[in-house]
Amino acid sequence: MPIIVNQISSPLNATEQEVISTALKKLGSASKHAIDCEIHKSSLDARKRNDIHFVHSVFVTLDSADLEKKLCEKNTSLTYVERSVYKPVISTEKAEGKVVIAGFGPAGMFAGLALAEQGYRPIILERGSSMEKRTASVQKFWLTGELDTNCNVQFGEGGAGTFSDGKLTTRIKDPLCRYVLERFVDFGAPKEILTKAKPHIGTDNLRNIVTAIRKRIIELGGEVRFDTALTDLAIANGKVQTISAGDKDEKVSAVILAIGHSARDTFELLQCKNIFLEPKPFSVGARIEHKQATVDESLYGDHAGNPLLPKGEYQLSWRDKNGRGVYTFCMCPGGTVVPSASESGGTVTNGMSEFARDGENANAAVVVAVTPDDFGHCPLDGVAFARSIEQKAYTLTGSYKGAGTTVGGFLDGKPEIAGTVSPTYALGCKVTELRDVFPKFVTDMLEGGLQNFSRKMKCFGDKGAMLTAPETRTSSPVRITRNADMVSLSVENLYPCGEGAGYAGGIMSAAVDGLKAAMQIMAKQAPCDK
Repeated sequence: MPIIVNQISSPLNATEQEVISTALKKLGSASKHAIDCEIHKSSLDARKRNDIHFVHSVFVTLDSADLEKKLCEKNTSLTYVERSVYKPVISTEKAEGKVVIAGFGPAGMFAGLALAEQGYRPIILERGSSMEKRTASVQKFWLTGELDTNCNVQFGEGGAGTFSDGKLTTRIKDPLCRYVLERFVDFGAPKEILTKAKPHIGTDNLRNIVTAIRKRIIELGGEVRFDTALTDLAIANGKVQTISAGDKDEKVSAVILAIGHSARDTFELLQCKNIFLEPKPFSVGARIEHKQATVDESLYGDHAGNPLLPKGEYQLSWRDKNGRGVYTFCMCPGGTVVPSASESGGTVTNGMSEFARDGENANAAVVVAVTPDDFGHCPLDGVAFARSIEQKAYTLTGSYKGAGTTVGGFLDGKPEIAGTVSPTYALGCKVTELRDVFPKFVTDMLEGGLQNFSRKMKCFGDKGAMLTAPETRTSSPVRITRNADMVSLSVENLYPCGEGAGYAGGIMSAAVDGLKAAMQIMAKQAPCDK
């Protein structure tokens, strides 16, 4: 197993070999036992304008595990780790029926891949279309405003993350994260995601990767049914016996719910079936757009434009005296703000960028944390709260156009669109008073947050920057509560996972959650007979 040599500083133009040589020097005489070295992670330290540099950690494998452990005990700058850990335990217990996965976003995709590779031949249901048809449907909506409520930015092959920046950052510290990154590379992701501190794939790469994973699942005997939503569960003796989807019923041994955060009708179905649900906190707000150049200048000063520096990105937060938070979320350097509705008569925004991040504008969500104390403690009250905001925006604009204003127009109570930034929202924006879209406590927090952020980053002081609302799909407003074995509290063979179940917050954490659900099933039932 390797050790990680941490805190290796280097100038912007340092080569990989120079970084590795510095790491080996830290090991002293033990470096002669090194048999393999590679960069683990690289991040940019731009806290001091006169000393912008990279900070790396380096994997070093020695010829003796005992020596590795001994070095790590003595030196706090070294970490002993295992590489990616994925060791499913496969049961020999036979079970009747198929493993069915509802949803083909990151959680459903990785659950399906794991099961297919072990011979389980899962059936995957996806209410949206395959990538080819889905992309056409989304483009049609962005051009004409004609929404397909089953195939859009939220629903279809790859899930909501397909039309995003393809970020693979996560706060979870799980050894399966490395495995997920490695599998993405296996299916075509740039190898740099293994070493970047803030890896991203980009929407353009992600679409091809998702398609490749789907083809692999099918090659292994799995089945992916597009344009097929889960419509019913037949439950008896504490177990799901059969499911209904499309015009078929399937006898099931286990069901993985990887439905995503926008499957509101499925939440309603689960409630009708007395599956235990509870409301959970989430966040609402707007997308803010700046010129990417002004973001870079705010972060790098005179170094902005240096080709050795990555596109500038930020993460900001502020709490008021009562502890409520407002923060930036899902920052998309060089990206666009995209129409993301999935229900008729409701407006939703999101952010997206390609791998190159070479668009003129940067955008990020600026969102306010909301809790059941704000919207109600019944399981679907959060859904109703978000839907009411989306419908208000649609009513005020008269279409799926974004509810828009400059930052200055919002802060001064005189909404306008003419500013320093041209909005990228494909369907256009209509001048809107955001105080008519959101409750007062939300807009009060947005005001406070924008004023606070302007003291941290110069670009946030630009009153000509653009706000496009509403952003309401930051995470699921519902938790499908489960036990330590990832099983629903109500049904013993139902496995809620991913963002829609309220247990993940992005592509990486959702993929890991899907893997874990698959591993729980593998440990309880044998693969299909050959």
